[in-house]
Amino acid sequence: MGTTTRTPPLPRTEARVIRMPLSSRTRKLLLLVHIAAAGIWLGLDLALGILVVTALTADATGAGAAAASLVAVSTWPLVIVGLVTLATGVLLGLGTKYGLVRYRWVLVKLIVNVVLVTLVVLVLWPGLTTLADGGRAALANGVAPTVTANLVFPPVVSSTALLVAMTLSVFKPWGRTRPSATSTTRRAPRAAAGRTGG
Repeated sequence: MGTTTRTPPLPRTEARVIRMPLSSRTRKLLLLVHIAAAGIWLGLDLALGILVVTALTADATGAGAAAASLVAVSTWPLVIVGLVTLATGVLLGLGTKYGLVRYRWVLVKLIVNVVLVTLVVLVLWPGLTTLADGGRAALANGVAPTVTANLVFPPVVSSTALLVAMTLSVFKPWGRTRPSATSTTRRAPRAAAGRTGG
């Protein structure tokens, strides 16, 4: 009985990827701004955590001052650094081999960034604005503001997510989201040879 040779399947072609080549100087500048913005973001989260703990544990004057300061530290500054981090990350993705969704660790970072900025705008900002108003009223009346312990979660969650994103940037785990056309092309002849030889 003759050996039937099967035609190897054609390799999958990758979707067209938008690339925006960057010069070495531009890439380094974007990377510097990206790292600086992420560092400032983490620092603002830590400042938010300190203010929340102060509002929960200090005397009436200290708690009121901390509550009244939350908006100035943790609303528009967080949105600005979050958007700068997102914008520079997108530009770096489009201008380097990593892309935006080509590698899993880049995709996870992108999702974390978008989710955190969205939560700041839709959830944290309105809540802190109300709390700051209460803090100013408490200062005027000489009483302690009403602060719930749940407010400790935003800085903890955000700081943890940012540290995870920074860790992904350093170690770059998991590889591609899907095999590239080149790797598929290399595997196809080997698979065909194996079936023929059998």
